[in-house]
Amino acid sequence: MRETSSHIEGILKSLPKSPGIYQYFDKDGEILYVGKAKVLRNRVKSYFVNKHEDSPKTRILVGKIEDIKFIIADSEYDALILENTLIKKYKPRYNVLLRDDKTFPWICIKNERFPRVFYTRKLIKDGSEYYGPYTSFKTMRTVLEFANKLYKLRTCNFNLSEENIDAKKFRLCLEYHIKNCEGPCEGLQSEEDYEKGITHIRKILKGSIQDVIKDLKGQMNDFSENLKFEEAQEAKEQIQLLEDYQMRSTVVHPSINNVDVFSILSDDKFAYINYMKMANGAIIQAHTVEVKKKLEETEEDILSSVIFEIRNRFNSTSKEIFTSITMDMEMPDIHVHTPQRGDKKRLIDMSLRNVKYFMRDRQQQQEKVDPDRHKNRILGTIQKDLRMKVLPTHIECFDNSNIQGAFPVAACVVFKDAKPSKKDYRHFNIKTVVGPDDFASMKEVVYRRYKRLLDESQPLPQLIIIDGGKGQLSSAVESLRELDLMGKITIVGIAKRLEEIFFPGDPYPLYIDKRSESLKTIQHLRNEAHRFGITHHRNQRSKGTIKSGLTEIEGIGKITQEKLLKKFRSFKRIKEATDDSLLEVLTLKQLKALRKFA
Repeated sequence: MRETSSHIEGILKSLPKSPGIYQYFDKDGEILYVGKAKVLRNRVKSYFVNKHEDSPKTRILVGKIEDIKFIIADSEYDALILENTLIKKYKPRYNVLLRDDKTFPWICIKNERFPRVFYTRKLIKDGSEYYGPYTSFKTMRTVLEFANKLYKLRTCNFNLSEENIDAKKFRLCLEYHIKNCEGPCEGLQSEEDYEKGITHIRKILKGSIQDVIKDLKGQMNDFSENLKFEEAQEAKEQIQLLEDYQMRSTVVHPSINNVDVFSILSDDKFAYINYMKMANGAIIQAHTVEVKKKLEETEEDILSSVIFEIRNRFNSTSKEIFTSITMDMEMPDIHVHTPQRGDKKRLIDMSLRNVKYFMRDRQQQQEKVDPDRHKNRILGTIQKDLRMKVLPTHIECFDNSNIQGAFPVAACVVFKDAKPSKKDYRHFNIKTVVGPDDFASMKEVVYRRYKRLLDESQPLPQLIIIDGGKGQLSSAVESLRELDLMGKITIVGIAKRLEEIFFPGDPYPLYIDKRSESLKTIQHLRNEAHRFGITHHRNQRSKGTIKSGLTEIEGIGKITQEKLLKKFRSFKRIKEATDDSLLEVLTLKQLKALRKFA
């Protein structure tokens, strides 16, 4: 790689493998170049490798780059639209501008009786509907031909008012005779029937094509049953075209004009805000910032202040603002709301994808510079969510494993500084419990674990997590009380079904945000305890014994041990069994050896 600043190298390493656009800036903050990419990481890195040595213009451009910014898009098509929009707005000196300055075409559903459907490069605000823009004229033309063939739309520009049709001002043209039109000009097709086709076309152009496909499949089946195989094949091809083709971009929409879009995500110390500016149906600006939290500000508090700052910075005059969170915010003559569906919601989703990537990238960069930040962020989030007084740098999680009471075992996994400490993991073979009793098993292992730590003066955890609901949690709490540890260690239970968090004595569970790092860490602990316990349980099952003491009795082999454990379930019950019941499995000699040992 050519010599570059550490700032540029950091950006190159963190670029996403996603489609989007990239912008190069010089030392004065001026845009040098805007480009599109199917894979941002590969495309941008290609400017800084040796294969461009023979390109003088590229060498000059790369030599002036002081900063790189990018916008993630859903597809290469969306990236093309963004690139076109930004080049026209900023006219970067290293981009080639089209001399005729043509815009991409749109498909128009005309605001008129018996609407025409055609393509245009001009958007006229007369109530007509526009869909696009289309980067490929061939693709757009295919869609139009498909729509006209499927629904036999009129192509004439007559004023088909009810009065004109009743007065018979028009005559059927060639399009009717070659079956490309149903003849609404002479009243041969009702307005209601015509509008059904227009409704389907709207769905097709918006990408909501399932209803249309369902109708076509019904037609195809009817044709097949009536032995009209050519028509059935034609319907099948139309279905394939609909399923394979993506009708429009989620980046732009002509009905959304002069709008500001804001989204926010945050961790324990920072908030990240993405801003996108919509004008004339396209995104013309995008900017993401990091805000350091100074107090316990809510996301709404932070976003409300940043909205004013960014709007002032970019001289925004938009009268409408979309936000990713609900805002109780009033601004003179400005409507602020959170879209829940449709094209506006897709803009919010796109903004969130960009801010999510920015946040993850910043966190990864900070972790390289300050490894403790990642740890402290996660632990701080857990402390806040579980209302703990201290930072949980030492966490332990328990899980039970058994099959109908056979081979009952338990596992304890340990996380230190939010990472697994595998050398501290412990297995437990249940010794005092008879039969499948998860509650009693949990009480036993928790007692044994912390009794030993106390006896050996080992450090205790700040947080204990019990895999299970209220019953398992209550059993663990009993052991802590017996050891006089209640109130000294935070203990919670996590139920699998809805990931509820239970606290001792509280009948109502806590539901942590599914996206929260604290819940993900707790789930990691729970899953690791389950994995560790199951592995041990399988090993013990394969051995056929669980340190039952039978292995130490002379004359009782592996097969006999398995038979005894299968019949009596535990060594304790074997010792308590009568001679007659034991002789069903053992010989007299083995029985005497067992009694002597026990």
